[in-house]
Amino acid sequence: MPRFSTKMRQRMDIMYLTAQSLYFNAFSSSSLCLETAMQPVFLLVDNVVRRLGPVFVVLVIGLTTTVVMIFYVYILPFVFLCGMHWVLFHLVFGHYLLMNIIFHYYKGVTTSPGKPPEGNLKNIGITSVCKKCLSPKPPRTHHCSVCNKCVLKMDHHCPWLNNCVGHYNHRYFLQFCVFMWIGTVYVSISVWPLFYEEFFGTPGAVYQPKEHSNSNGLYEGDVVKYVSLYGQTFHSCILLEFFLCSGVVVALGALTMWHVRLITRGETSIEAHINRSETKRLKKLGLVYKNPYDFGPLENWRKFLGLGDNRVFWRHVIFPSSHLPLGDGLKWLKAQNNCFITYDKPYVLSQQ
Repeated sequence: MPRFSTKMRQRMDIMYLTAQSLYFNAFSSSSLCLETAMQPVFLLVDNVVRRLGPVFVVLVIGLTTTVVMIFYVYILPFVFLCGMHWVLFHLVFGHYLLMNIIFHYYKGVTTSPGKPPEGNLKNIGITSVCKKCLSPKPPRTHHCSVCNKCVLKMDHHCPWLNNCVGHYNHRYFLQFCVFMWIGTVYVSISVWPLFYEEFFGTPGAVYQPKEHSNSNGLYEGDVVKYVSLYGQTFHSCILLEFFLCSGVVVALGALTMWHVRLITRGETSIEAHINRSETKRLKKLGLVYKNPYDFGPLENWRKFLGLGDNRVFWRHVIFPSSHLPLGDGLKWLKAQNNCFITYDKPYVLSQQ
């Protein structure tokens, strides 16, 4: 009887091991199981984003055009009442922002982020094989499930661009965010006096200049009630302008600050997740993980903006520029070959 029970137990163990061998391996984890279970949801989201991508682009163009038209029709006439020097400031600064917004958005939408070339890649530092494309992946390359291709130095897929953000258009994406944020701050401040009167005061009131000016040379305005020729349209447009731009200021400001933080640390959005996981994993082993692509804040920004080789900040960043990023996105210099150190010892361990 004991021998029979032992054999039964052995057979049960063999059956259990055989069943596990069908789906279990050394790389299995709870996160992998969750990712596998959520694949139908991910597939649905990818298809929705892929189909709605052009709609998002049209929405960005439409909302931007609306804000600009309201500024021309309703805000600029108010600016003319404040003096010619303010008119010149708004015309120059406003069109400078608009020029940069249009340029960087167009380049972000139309520029390919870059993908690994086909053919022999043995001279490129291949780090892994893409499980979707079943092709070699250079360092910092990741697969985009929306575009269904591998992207060089992929940061994320942006539905507002209907494009992946990667090696060749990452700078365009960030500069679009920065100039768009500055533009919405500028419009929110400019429309505030009109918004205050329309929302908190008497709808249809405008500022009329007096015959004298203050010590700063700016006209002091009196609120004069009158029957507006614009009527309800003027009221609605002023409210729309302020609420739309102030909402973008908050949302886009948070997104821009997040990306500024990542670039300062020399990592992409995907790498931030990977680095965080590696930090936790190595911490359990008594090691400290260090990002191998972090050259320090100033050098990280120089590399990201593509400065060097006679490229200067004021010409290639302050003004629109189509210069290419540094490198080809296939090979990457590392700040150090060893990417983790021990907690209790000040030397760098050899990377395996």
